[in-house]
Amino acid sequence: MFKSFPSINGQRPTNVVPLGVSPAPTDQGQLSVNPPLDANLQARLELKSHLHEVLLDRLNLSVIDKVQPEELRREVASLVSKVLSDEGKAMRSEEFRALIDEILDEVLGFGPLEPLLADPSVNDILVNSHRVVYVERNGVLEKTRVRFRDERHLLRIIDKIVSQVGRRIDESQPWVDARLPDGSRVNAIIRPCAIDGPSMSIRKFSRNPLTFDRLVEVGALTPTAARFLQKLVEARLNVLISGGTGSGKTTMLNAMSSFIGRAERIVTIEDAAELQLQQEHVVRLETRPPSPGGANAVTQRDLVRNALRMRPDRIVVGEVRGAETFDMLQAMNTGHDGSMTTVHANSARDALGRIEQMVTMTGIEFPLSALRAQIASGIHFVVQLSRLGDGRRKVMSISEITGMEGQIVTMQDIFLYRKRGRAENGDVQGEMTATGIRPRCANQIIASGIDLPAEMFRPEGGA
Repeated sequence: MFKSFPSINGQRPTNVVPLGVSPAPTDQGQLSVNPPLDANLQARLELKSHLHEVLLDRLNLSVIDKVQPEELRREVASLVSKVLSDEGKAMRSEEFRALIDEILDEVLGFGPLEPLLADPSVNDILVNSHRVVYVERNGVLEKTRVRFRDERHLLRIIDKIVSQVGRRIDESQPWVDARLPDGSRVNAIIRPCAIDGPSMSIRKFSRNPLTFDRLVEVGALTPTAARFLQKLVEARLNVLISGGTGSGKTTMLNAMSSFIGRAERIVTIEDAAELQLQQEHVVRLETRPPSPGGANAVTQRDLVRNALRMRPDRIVVGEVRGAETFDMLQAMNTGHDGSMTTVHANSARDALGRIEQMVTMTGIEFPLSALRAQIASGIHFVVQLSRLGDGRRKVMSISEITGMEGQIVTMQDIFLYRKRGRAENGDVQGEMTATGIRPRCANQIIASGIDLPAEMFRPEGGA
């Protein structure tokens, strides 16, 4: 049902914007929250809405998904041409082709969002209101020329997204998390919680997840650090990936999981399925929200507990954020070596604090010293990520948890990114180097049959 259809020449453009929209100002400081629409644009949007309603009355929606794209396009073009002729409206051929694209998006897809969803350079789509839409490209936000006709139009698109995954959004439940057919993650919130009208955020699903080779190529980490992370996965050490929003945690988790052995049984647990593991023996589990009556919810903690009964070799949790943290720690401490998960935190030390906080929030009576001992023995390494001021994502540190000193969990950095300032073009300058410290787990890695050359940890070898 939700397909992208080719234009007349067989190529669907990825930079299509609604008809009649003039370029948006580049100075974000001069942008208002709801800039006024000019009369020409308003007329164009009204025309598209009118044609959409006419088509809904005349098309047999129950068989649309069975019709070939070219045939459907011809049928829609014929109907639109007749309506325009009957109403005495003339239109240039290029405008007519763009109009057909947009109407097909309205009937079969997500309206004005379709060109942004089709654009591979867009990572995030941020709808602030029906008149203001931003995207993120390469870590930098920019305003688009995309508009919705009015608030009702945006609400209809939001409802279309959430209803197809069995969710609802209304005044009694004014926010929702959902997933597009391609796996992209969606969060929407409406009035009364969204004061200026409906808002929506879409984290796009990458059809081609970044590999370590690609991460090294774009400068996220060095070849030496990448090889070290590969060895950690192959040696079945437990890894916590930490970072802020949009820092690349899921991307790193996908890249690291590619080194898990093909013969191992992997169980993944997520709130919204994003992981793209390439292995054959993978069981994917996803949480379920409560029903309208507030019952029948399935939480990550439920799924982690169930996963322990599924004979997993490794458990991969997309992100720990609540009570499931305790069960994940238990799994890491009871033979499920090589498990991985992510957490929101600004530093490796903060990541451990977040883990500690989430376990204590479960209400489980657990002495602090015993909890920290569980963390120290269950998690072997913390990989810290960050999105820098220039929009680039970097591995800031690879830190080993070495044990306990009194009540404190001890850590040491094996690789560290050091900033040196900014270039004239605004790019953050710096480099990742080995700290010169050989990890305490080196013998454990070597005992697993994995080579770990000493020169890997020389500072000049990590540059």
